[in-house]
Amino acid sequence: MSRSGEAGQKGPKVRSDCWVGVELKESGGLKIELKSRVEGMFGERIMAQIEAGCAALGVEHAVIQVEDQGALPFTLAARLETAVLRAGHKAKGEYLLEMKEYCLYTSNASRLRRSRLYLPGNEPKFYINAGLHDPDGLILDLEDSVAPAEKDAARCLVRNALRAVNFYGAERMVRINQGERGLEDLDWIIPHNTHLVLIPKVETTGQVTAVAERIAAIQKEHGLSEPVHLMPIVESALGAWRAFEIAAASPNVVGLAIGLEDYTADIGAQRTLEGTESFWARAQVLNGAKAAGVQPIDTVFSDVTDMDGLRDSVLEAKSLGFVGKGCIHPRQIAVVHDAFAPQDAEIEKAKRIVLAFEKADAQGLGVVSLGSKMIDAPVVKRAQTTIQIALLVGKLVEDWREEDSGVKPGARLKGKYIEG
Repeated sequence: MSRSGEAGQKGPKVRSDCWVGVELKESGGLKIELKSRVEGMFGERIMAQIEAGCAALGVEHAVIQVEDQGALPFTLAARLETAVLRAGHKAKGEYLLEMKEYCLYTSNASRLRRSRLYLPGNEPKFYINAGLHDPDGLILDLEDSVAPAEKDAARCLVRNALRAVNFYGAERMVRINQGERGLEDLDWIIPHNTHLVLIPKVETTGQVTAVAERIAAIQKEHGLSEPVHLMPIVESALGAWRAFEIAAASPNVVGLAIGLEDYTADIGAQRTLEGTESFWARAQVLNGAKAAGVQPIDTVFSDVTDMDGLRDSVLEAKSLGFVGKGCIHPRQIAVVHDAFAPQDAEIEKAKRIVLAFEKADAQGLGVVSLGSKMIDAPVVKRAQTTIQIALLVGKLVEDWREEDSGVKPGARLKGKYIEG
């Protein structure tokens, strides 16, 4: 009796992917049939990888067919493992390639999250160069962008991508599925240096704590100590109503995002560019996040051809207090970053306020003034944040104090981080 399974994509229009068919046998060893567009250069290496994968998974007897359209090793490994599991084989372990050194960097709760680029979880072609577009975060998506029948394949592919793909310093994010399926997703991704987990369609604090507890259990099992950050996504009227409670549900929550496609469907409204139908929900998320001390993150802008509309949307979000926005195409990233960056007038005002504060502090004065105006603590804090962001995004030089006042520069910031 034979059992069979398949995974991946095939056809002339496919790129950076492969199709693997596995027929398990009772005897006869391994028979591998390979068709590859790069067979002349890498055929022997591909065959060796398939044999190594079968050994790792405990497959001794099978007919394996591979149609390769330039898949990288991490993709081939994922497709082989998925096909084997779909064939009903009880694998003795995972087929894991070596974790690349460039995948081992860490994140920080207070880092910039202006942009986060969504990558469909079952499409490896989008992974390879995504980090070159310099987003603050990359989301490997296991939820809405993946068809139900491909959820298992996406898990395997995302796990392997976390171990193999160079994301060039972007925060390594994964959006899991809802409910029990989402908790099972965590078993696949948490051991492989996931920085942040996005939790979709959150309506209760229990959804957040369940994810946090599952992550803690996985980390304990694997001896991991680096924190995994959480970003719940509010996508319904009930979620918006409970925004603060959700944002405050776990100390690992670092941001609260809103998703307007599902929200407007939930309230029975059409989403518009003006956004009047969603203003209350956005305000709820914004204030809930701020009250809980986490970053408020705005929704995606769905028209990837309208750069002027995107810029206006980001500027409006920034004016309300949002600090980040979702991106669904790489071309949106630069516009989002530029629009969220402090403008020249903001920077100049912030410099004057910070210098006045530092001068008053050095003189032991309890009152800070700029000209005839008194400056209170919240204004100083906002100005300091503007200076920090301007430094991080390159709109202010490191020795700006010397240039402006001769004051010796203090400690400097490095990377995409904001002091807490």
